[in-house]
Amino acid sequence: MKKIAITTAMTLLAATAAADEITVMSWGGTYGQSQVEAYHKPFTARTGIKVVALDSDNPAIPIKAQVEAGNVTTNVADVEYADAIRLCDEGLLEPINPAILPHAPDGTPASEDFLPQGLSDCAVGSIVFSTIFAYDRTKFLDAKPQTIADFFDIQKFPGRRGIKKVPKAVLEMALMGDGVPADQVYAVLDTPEGVDRAFAKLDSIKKDIVWWEAGAQPPQLLADGEVAMTMAYNGRIFGAAVAEGKPFEIVWDGQVYEYNLFVIPKGAGKQEHALEFIKFATDTQRLADQAKWISYGPARKSSAGLVGRYQDGKTEMASHMPTNPDNMSNALGSSYEFWVDHEAELAERFSAWLSLS
Repeated sequence: MKKIAITTAMTLLAATAAADEITVMSWGGTYGQSQVEAYHKPFTARTGIKVVALDSDNPAIPIKAQVEAGNVTTNVADVEYADAIRLCDEGLLEPINPAILPHAPDGTPASEDFLPQGLSDCAVGSIVFSTIFAYDRTKFLDAKPQTIADFFDIQKFPGRRGIKKVPKAVLEMALMGDGVPADQVYAVLDTPEGVDRAFAKLDSIKKDIVWWEAGAQPPQLLADGEVAMTMAYNGRIFGAAVAEGKPFEIVWDGQVYEYNLFVIPKGAGKQEHALEFIKFATDTQRLADQAKWISYGPARKSSAGLVGRYQDGKTEMASHMPTNPDNMSNALGSSYEFWVDHEAELAERFSAWLSLS
């Protein structure tokens, strides 16, 4: 009888602990760690709710699978903007009322404080990140790459190129590398001729491409000498260069910037805890705090003035943000409308192109 009582008590304790725990799925690596430091730890300290971090190469994919299977084990997920819109339109996410979000310190409502595309019916923005290209300075001792056209110029800048194995951002950068101004990219890519032009540009370096699929891979490819240049997420290269002292240089010309946002999968449990986490993680101070750990811009206007130095205490973060004016001269905001409409067909075309020798 005593053994049964002890077992029952332990079961109740485990159930209570699980009730005060949520799972947040994100992208791992330096980015995931920045969320742990800026959001998870202080949230647990304030509320007592434990946050379990779960990594994925793209959280939108397992979230969709969980909801469609009726087995949702993730309470909050971090997804890209186009995926947030698509999943919401498909009824796979819970709606989030922006009125519940904390105001800016000066009283400005959240609906007016977030940057454009920082809020949607089912998602709340956290950061602005960018796909850029970077190179290893030790590989280019004389002339150095300065424009997106240089990424595609194997003759002038020899060496293999790292490229993400998806069409999104890659096709846009191919067109900019072929001379299309940033503000004309989607008009061109919205035509059959424009798509052909983007693939033709990729054809010009296809034999020199090393494909990657996870955000942690590009800095490793550079460090191992497998590529001379690579497309990458700006925060990953910043982390390798500043935190690890790697000789990597970001080229901002031709960058494609977009948002990451928090969502709640449809049918997820502990929705009250999930909403509390999102409210906490996306307030003005917390979004500014994340910039201490990674060079992604906060999605709230009121956070910009609070962005200070990196965790090393000496690196000012402002110039490393994708949205810094000096980095925006030929920058492209990713069009979620375009990708919601064209992702399926372009993914099919991309897969077919990959299979060709």
